[in-house]
Amino acid sequence: MLVVGARPNLIKAASLVSALADHGRFETRLVHTGQHYAENMSKLFFQDLELHQPDIDLGMGSGSPTQQIARILLALEEDVLSWRPDLIVVVGDVNSTLAGALVANRLSISLAHVEAGLRSFDRSMPEEFNRIITDQLADYLFTPSKDAEQNLLKERIPEERIFFVGNIMVDTLLRFRDRAHQNAAWSNYNLQPKTYALLTLHRPSNVDEKASLEKITDLLESFQAHLPVVFPIHPRTHHRLEEFGLSNRLVALPNLIMTPPLGYLEFLSLMTEARLVLTDSGGIQEETTVLGIPCLTMRENTERPITIIEGTNRLVGTDFHKIQTALDEILNSPPTSNCRMPEFWDGKAARRIVEILGR
Repeated sequence: MLVVGARPNLIKAASLVSALADHGRFETRLVHTGQHYAENMSKLFFQDLELHQPDIDLGMGSGSPTQQIARILLALEEDVLSWRPDLIVVVGDVNSTLAGALVANRLSISLAHVEAGLRSFDRSMPEEFNRIITDQLADYLFTPSKDAEQNLLKERIPEERIFFVGNIMVDTLLRFRDRAHQNAAWSNYNLQPKTYALLTLHRPSNVDEKASLEKITDLLESFQAHLPVVFPIHPRTHHRLEEFGLSNRLVALPNLIMTPPLGYLEFLSLMTEARLVLTDSGGIQEETTVLGIPCLTMRENTERPITIIEGTNRLVGTDFHKIQTALDEILNSPPTSNCRMPEFWDGKAARRIVEILGR
């Protein structure tokens, strides 16, 4: 049973579902918790990723993290008891990941965690808690990088449970990159390649407090004067901008292009030809590294340090000086798209996972 609930889960699950089908030995049940439930937050991703509709949609919808986890636990337990899988597979670090891990543990079913071992070492992040607990409960821990493996060993996870397989999100990116680029999504906004920035913003630490979101609004007012910015707005962020009375300020900015959430292919298309990406997301740090696109991460830490050490990512927080310095350096250098490929970021992670499970 493969449990997914949010868009990043779907990106990773797409390659795993395909590899499981190719192997031929496994009967797979895809369960969507409904953590991301709007059409442009979930259904469109199924279409873009050529992922079959879930065998069951728990339809959990919105709510506080505690409410979401509690509802998923109850509904998922019922489905697990009726189907009785030999293995539950969870991916990433969202609430659905933790819920799937807890159900597996309580019902004494083996658990595999794809993307295990990532650590920001910031316990204030809800995702960090989800990662730590899930890894402690997992029987099979599939890591995307060597630093993740070392994190698990330091937490006294037995070495025989840990498998370095590479980054499964890269599998999907490499599979769809050319098709996405052919879509030329930048032309939908009357833009040319390498002449715009792409922005994502959703992390609670950035958007849930008025002072933080006001500071970011100030930054965007200055930033968009240098470079047009395409900003697909996460529902959470949209709600907070309205609540804090900041929407009108952003609408008035001439070079800020605000859009609803985008499907996987359209967003990837925009990312392939962006001059830079400004984000607080985790997975985008990895995708920009593979695409060779400069990434400015609006956080004080990252659970993906390999994207800094070997990739195109740098942490800037919401510090105006850091962002301005980074922007000047990027704009004063010729655009490049030199791909960065850390070890095993080669499009074969899902195949390695399935081979291990087959053994």
